[in-house]
Order: sequence, then structure tokens, then C-alpha cells
Amino acid sequence: MSLRRRPRKFMNQINVVPYIDVMLVLLIIFMVTAPLINPGEIELPQVGQSLKPPVAPLEVTIKEDKSLLLRDLASNGAQSKVSFDGLVAAVRSKQEKNPDQPVVIAADKDVRYEEVLKVMDVLQRNQVKRVGLLAKPAKG
Repeated sequence: MSLRRRPRKFMNQINVVPYIDVMLVLLIIFMVTAPLINPGEIELPQVGQSLKPPVAPLEVTIKEDKSLLLRDLASNGAQSKVSFDGLVAAVRSKQEKNPDQPVVIAADKDVRYEEVLKVMDVLQRNQVKRVGLLAKPAKG
């Protein structure tokens, strides 16, 4: 008695049952964890809220001869000449009325950058908040 083995036939189809099992397990995991995730909250403005308009800045102008001019654009916009030592006191007295009022530094194009940095450094060392540089917009 001889047992003859039949040659195995190759299957030309993919068995998708394991893939379906994996997909069902993932679906269950996502269904369980989805309610646990907290969505982010966005604070929308109220209808009756009015936004405060931004305060016009204090402008410190450095002239070519290193003299300083201070102009308060929030009030009348008149320039007043200040000394290097009196600049901090003048800016602080203006910012006591409006603590959110920024300070911008404008300089003549022939002024050395070192002088601009010196004024900015003095203001920042004396805890004057919101100090920036004023630039002329490009034409075009």
C-alpha cells in the first residue's frame, strides 16, 4: 500500500480574516478612548464688550547732534527737548497715566547706531516697558 501524496495547491487569495480582527480591535479602542479626550476651549469675545483702542506711543527722537526730543502722540503731539538724564523721568511720568503706552525710538539716519542702543538700554534698565524702534516704511 503506497500512499500517494497529492501536491499542495498554492492559494492565490489573501486571507483577510486576521486583518478584519485587527481593524475591529482598533475600532473598539478608538470608540472607548474618544469620549475621554477633552476638546480645547476657545474664549470668544462677548457681544457687549468694547475693545480699548491702542494708546498712541511716546516717540523719542534722536537728532544728529545727539539731542533728544520727546513727543507724546496720545495727547497733543508737541515735542519737548529733554536731556539724557531727564528722559527716564519724563517717560515714567507719562506712563503713570497710561501704563500700556509704548515707547518708540526714532533716530536720524546719520546718527550712530550706538546712540540708539544707548537710549534703549537706559530705558530698559529703568524698567520702562514696551520699548521699540520706529522705522520709515519702504516705498514701493
